[in-house]
Amino acid sequence: MLESELKIIEQEVRNCTKCPLHRSRTNIVFGDGNPNAKIFLIGEGPGFEEDKTGNVFVGKSGKLLDKILEACNFSRSKHVYIGNIVKCRPPENRKPETVEQAACLPYLEKQIELINPKIIITLGATALQGLLGENLKITRERGNWKLWMNRLVMPTFHPSALLRNPNLKKDTWEDFKKVITKYRELVNSEHFCKHF
Repeated sequence: MLESELKIIEQEVRNCTKCPLHRSRTNIVFGDGNPNAKIFLIGEGPGFEEDKTGNVFVGKSGKLLDKILEACNFSRSKHVYIGNIVKCRPPENRKPETVEQAACLPYLEKQIELINPKIIITLGATALQGLLGENLKITRERGNWKLWMNRLVMPTFHPSALLRNPNLKKDTWEDFKKVITKYRELVNSEHFCKHF
């Protein structure tokens, strides 16, 4: 039932022409992971590799994200679902414009509603601002729990920021430790993580 409802939304996205991004895309990047996951990660939008394959977070950032999840003893197949603020790649990997984000946000909101996660993690400034408000700064908000539609949101840095500036890894790990603690509290008190 859940998967078929997600497929309906995915088909809507395939047919979407609400913003100019549909003209230059190779593939939509709808999202991926366990539809019954209790953690929903939100990125900015597809990059070159994602546009080429139609899969979410498959480039260098995706490999780093997988390492972070593994360190938390989380996996894409079991614990998380991953989506983006926009479903089509912005040209030259530029930041998605406000109108593009606004056109795509209802699809993301429907995904979140169906998957019904306990915890949302926004990865980077665009995801934070796209979900919670454009005046928010990732450097100020990261690591602090927010509330959106009665759901807990943890803003943290995007993996691409960690690739550019490895000094941000420590802060990001602190943020994910808070996620592990909250996951134990809300979902599974026996969730094991050897690093924490």
